[in-house]
Amino acid sequence: MKKRFVLNFALDAADEPITYVLIKEYDLKLNILKAAISPEKGGELLVELDGDDKNLSEGLDYLRGRGVGVDAVDKKMLFRREECIHCGACVATCFAGALTIGAPDWELKFDAEKCVACEMCLKSCPLKLFDLRFG
Repeated sequence: MKKRFVLNFALDAADEPITYVLIKEYDLKLNILKAAISPEKGGELLVELDGDDKNLSEGLDYLRGRGVGVDAVDKKMLFRREECIHCGACVATCFAGALTIGAPDWELKFDAEKCVACEMCLKSCPLKLFDLRFG
């Protein structure tokens, strides 16, 4: 099962090798989608975890036991492609690579699988063609 989570690190949990433990001890595939964390400040980590249900559950319990906040990402971005003028304004803000534009057709392409629902496209699209859905 593949799921996305925001991991919130308190100051005292920021310098522990949690990604190593999730991989080695719980046999989880870990994809870091966005990171803003430092030992001096704590921070957040947006990750995609992939593994069987039992290992995923035990890995999340491990994180919580170490003082790491775990929030499931259950948001989804919807894009009204038919109204798009392919200006590319949203592409520059999409760090996850879910929005691309290029040759040969120079049309905007949206890959929902890569989207991390960071909401940057909501702010950058001049026509407001992106909508955030929960659940």
